[in-house]
Amino acid sequence: MKLSTKGRYGVKAMFDLALRGGDTPLPIKTIAERQGISEAYLEQLVASLRKAGLVESVRGAQGGYLLAHSPKDITVGSVIRTLEGSMAPADCVAENNKVECEKLDYCVTRPIWEKIRISVDNVIDSITLQDMVDDYNSQTNDKTMFYI
Repeated sequence: MKLSTKGRYGVKAMFDLALRGGDTPLPIKTIAERQGISEAYLEQLVASLRKAGLVESVRGAQGGYLLAHSPKDITVGSVIRTLEGSMAPADCVAENNKVECEKLDYCVTRPIWEKIRISVDNVIDSITLQDMVDDYNSQTNDKTMFYI
């Protein structure tokens, strides 16, 4: 299972908003430059995140984007699912399973795919943007060296 650039760049952009945004809207251009993402591509991602209610837009000269909720209330899972869809390794174990499989009752691999999906969901749903900010801040603070 591999995330596309949608999921990876979306998480990076949301992290940037959590780290540097606060109450001040951040322009797409600023986020794109800091994260090394195409501005046009980032606009597409942010449109999906806005539609899902994860970010808000502010118009005008000082406009840009803000997180719609506190970083502690937005999980990496919600960002990835908004941009990528289900994280299930097979359609038969997707959250919104609409696939009718004739082998469902005796499929020996389905339990494996389900365990993988549940494990991935548990990980991405347990990490918030605030966790990412806290990890980042502790890493940058730990690199300070004092000499006497």
